[in-house]
Amino acid sequence: MPLFEFEGKAPRVDPDAFIAPTATLVGDVVVEADASVWYGAVLRADYSPVIVRAGANVQDGSVLHGPPAMPCEVGPGATVAHLCVVHGAVLGEEALVANGCTILDGARIGARTMIAAHSLVAANAEIPDEVLAAGSPAVVKRPIGGTPAEFWVRTNPSAYAELAQRHRRGVQPVAPSSADE
Repeated sequence: MPLFEFEGKAPRVDPDAFIAPTATLVGDVVVEADASVWYGAVLRADYSPVIVRAGANVQDGSVLHGPPAMPCEVGPGATVAHLCVVHGAVLGEEALVANGCTILDGARIGARTMIAAHSLVAANAEIPDEVLAAGSPAVVKRPIGGTPAEFWVRTNPSAYAELAQRHRRGVQPVAPSSADE
């Protein structure tokens, strides 16, 4: 896995975390126990720390970064789904940022809240706990309880923890065949 020190700060990855072999971690990155960072994700902590708390997952192609003095934090059990940008924002426990979202500087996403796919959370926005927010800019649509979104918020942390362990055990490089050479 590509881990890079930058100006004396190196990523710190718990031995129980899964980092995909094509994920890139640079600088002051912390990945806690049972968290996962998936294929093609980039966590670049040159200006401010990037922290992925225990059991959280950062999925394929997502980018996490922050401006000076504005850390990026993914709360315990939270999900950053495929192709998201999280820039200097804080995600609460078991929050779910769905595919293709952008979360901007200083935004705070509440615990067990879902940000719908392709939404844009404006800088310094505060989205409360346990709601569904959507749009550009994202606004609260309704409480999450009793909605289909609640299923994803409740099941995604354990599903990705189990999937990460399968990838830890089962992903192996494949040698090129003679036809590919």
